[in-house]
Order: sequence, then structure tokens, then C-alpha cells
Amino acid sequence: MRSCRFLAMGTTVEAWYGGSGSPAELQAFFAEAEQALSRFRPDSELNQLNESADESPKLSSMMSNVLGVAQWARSATDGLVDVGVGEAVVAWGYDRTFSEVEDRPTAPRQPGTPGWRVAANRLIREPGTRLDLGGIAKGWAADHAVELGLAAVVSAGGDMRSADEETVADVVDPWGDTVAQVKLGAGALATTSVTRRTWRVGGRQVSHVIDPRTMRPIESPILSATVVARSAAEAEVGAKAVLMQGEDGLAWGAAQPWINSVLVIWHDGSVFATPTLELAA
Repeated sequence: MRSCRFLAMGTTVEAWYGGSGSPAELQAFFAEAEQALSRFRPDSELNQLNESADESPKLSSMMSNVLGVAQWARSATDGLVDVGVGEAVVAWGYDRTFSEVEDRPTAPRQPGTPGWRVAANRLIREPGTRLDLGGIAKGWAADHAVELGLAAVVSAGGDMRSADEETVADVVDPWGDTVAQVKLGAGALATTSVTRRTWRVGGRQVSHVIDPRTMRPIESPILSATVVARSAAEAEVGAKAVLMQGEDGLAWGAAQPWINSVLVIWHDGSVFATPTLELAA
């Protein structure tokens, strides 16, 4: 199977092709998604929304679709996954591409609780609420690319969507070792970790994952969470919620009807998974 690899949306995109699709078409699609959804492009639709003084700006079709997924994510996780934490992400130091993020001497003033919703293709939000689409945007893009037939398998920063029944996905721990090979088939998988994107604020290590309940970087006994689901966007949402649930994460994930299986890596390196996780032989 042919493959390609390129940079987009602040991460590495990898794709594998069967009988249809092409690297050029896939890269063009991701360029379009980045133009709309990235907070690292000053001219992106997302940044225009965040900087707009309009109380109910109109959304493009793509943005409306992605925020629809984000609105579902907030509901499905009882608020644990909320793209409205953008102000806190920036305040804690992730205000530029990660390679340029620097340590900060003091913790920021706590931003207010996010408030937003989508109605009739418009964004309605509370003053001070900024959006950070993050992993949901990457998962949505991987899903959409495969659904459009642009590739058989797409992985955007580890958010993987497959239409190939033979797909096997490696789960790698924070130290670079493969801890499981998952028989993914036609499905999706995503991993969220608090160890890959870290820096120091006020003398302590923090990650890019913001807890909407505190508007601070999360503290969890789980170092990384991997979820298998029908779509990459759902897997991304599930992995982040499992991480935030902490010691109850595995049980919470097992109870969600939209999550197929979960694997977590504990702070001491221990690996635990739901019985539904299907490993490759």
C-alpha cells in the first residue's frame, strides 16, 4: 500500500492509499482544514472568530461541522472536553507553535469559565471565551479525509481513522516503547498524553491539556490514554476524557456506549486496558 507523510495542523500527517486517492488531494484538503481550524495561522477562520467583537459571528460550513462535534463532545463528557478553554491554553504559555513555547516564572491569573454554543450556523459565546479546537480538529480532518476517499488510512498526530479491515495500530508509551498492537480494522484510534507537550510554569511541569473545571493544566495519575471508537474525533474526545477522569478513567471509558475499548498507561508505567481491547496476533 502506498503512503505519504507531511506536516499540517501543527502535527505530522501520515496516510496510506489503496486504489484511490492521492497525496496531492489529501494535502490540499488538510491545507483547507488548517486555514479554517488552526489557531497558529493568524489569518485562519478560528483566529478571526476569536478576535471578532461580533457577539454571534457566522460560521463556514467546515467550522460549523467541527463545532457541532465539539458541542457533542462537551455534552457526552459532562463538560470534561470543552474547546472553550482557549484563553487558559494561551494564558498558561501555549500561545505559539509548541517548538517555540518557553517556560514561565509564574502562573497566570485564572481565566473565566468558558461559555459558548452553536445556533443556526453562528457562534454564540460569553465575553472572554476563546476556542482551541486542538485534537478535535485533527480527528475530524482524519475522519473526513477517509470518508471522502482521499486515503484508506489517515493518522493526524496519532488520531487515526481507517477504512482498511487489515489495519493494525501500535500504541507507544511515553518512553517510546510499543506496549500494544491493536487490531483496528475499519475504525479509529486516538491517544492523548500529558508527557509529550510539556513545559514549566512557576517551577512545576505543566501540559497542554486544560481541565475546564479549573482552567488549569490537568493533574492525573494517567500519563496517556488510548481509545478505540468509530471515528477519530470520538476517539480523541474519549481519550482526553479518560485522562481527565484520572483513577476512574478506565471504568468511565468502559461505561460509554460510543467507546469500543480503552488502554491507559499509569504514572509508574503500568498498562491497563478494558477486556474489549482487541490485540493483533
